[in-house]
Amino acid sequence: MFWTSYLLAVLAIVLAWPVPILLSRASWPARSPFTAMLLWQAIALAGGLSMIGAMLVYGLEPIGDSLISGLRGLAAMVLFNAPTTALGFWHLFALSAAALLTAHLVFTLLLTYYRIERQRRRHRELLALLAAPSVDADRTVVISHDSPVAYCLPGGARSVTVLSDGLMAALEPAELRAVLSHENAHLNQRHHLLLWAFAAWRQALPWLPTTRLAQEAVNSLIEMLADDVALKTESNATLIKAIAIVASGPTGGMAAGMATGMASAAVPSAHPGLALDGLEAPAGAVSGSARTTMSRVSRLLSPQPQLPAAARGLVLAGCALLLALPTALLIVPGLLG
Repeated sequence: MFWTSYLLAVLAIVLAWPVPILLSRASWPARSPFTAMLLWQAIALAGGLSMIGAMLVYGLEPIGDSLISGLRGLAAMVLFNAPTTALGFWHLFALSAAALLTAHLVFTLLLTYYRIERQRRRHRELLALLAAPSVDADRTVVISHDSPVAYCLPGGARSVTVLSDGLMAALEPAELRAVLSHENAHLNQRHHLLLWAFAAWRQALPWLPTTRLAQEAVNSLIEMLADDVALKTESNATLIKAIAIVASGPTGGMAAGMATGMASAAVPSAHPGLALDGLEAPAGAVSGSARTTMSRVSRLLSPQPQLPAAARGLVLAGCALLLALPTALLIVPGLLG
């Protein structure tokens, strides 16, 4: 138990600092965004499990030789008033920290979901007053606004893509198809669930470098995934022009960010500093959207082949290993015992 807690702590530190920094600087994710997305999720899950597991195992070390036996001993103390003298101050502190961190993460996740759903509900009420159904596409509404804006509003059967008059006037038919295909990809692939999870993670642990880097990377990767869907039917040049037009409005880089499904609480004239789906826009959100737009355009101007199957398989094996390692450290000793 003693060495397990230290191994988990080392793994948590590695996944919280050097690994996300190295991955955020790598160039290969643009070649295989889906594979990179899985890796970011594995880093987040394994890092959180290692962080909580290290504190939990250290706290239980005096009363058990494995996590399972330690939990049994702790349950006996709580339920049957068994003596707690075996637990020192730092063990009680570690157990309390593990419990508080777990509760904090779960609470932040639920609170973020509540805020997002409340904001989307208000947004739909605004659209009911300000938007009209599009005659060119299903599940699409049009708002009367001169700025070129396109984004999607997730909501299961009520999901819609929102376009502005200004955008439709500026786009050629092929470019409009590319925009619609891009936004529908966000909805069909449930990208808003990823945004919710990583936004909650960043709000829960804003001091952790992983949370900021992961959220920025995920925002960029889902845009690339949606671009890849649009490229199945439209050319690179068509999509590049559509991206440039959407990003040219007075909201600047925010248009790209809105396209991820985290739509503004107000009409498209909203200032980028306003809340996005009930979440306060973090500092640098606008510049981050601009960077995402530039990355997308650069990727389309200089297309690179997808990672070889062997390389993708290696990354996927790394994802599985990241998830298996902390799980094995926590569970296997107890099963063997």
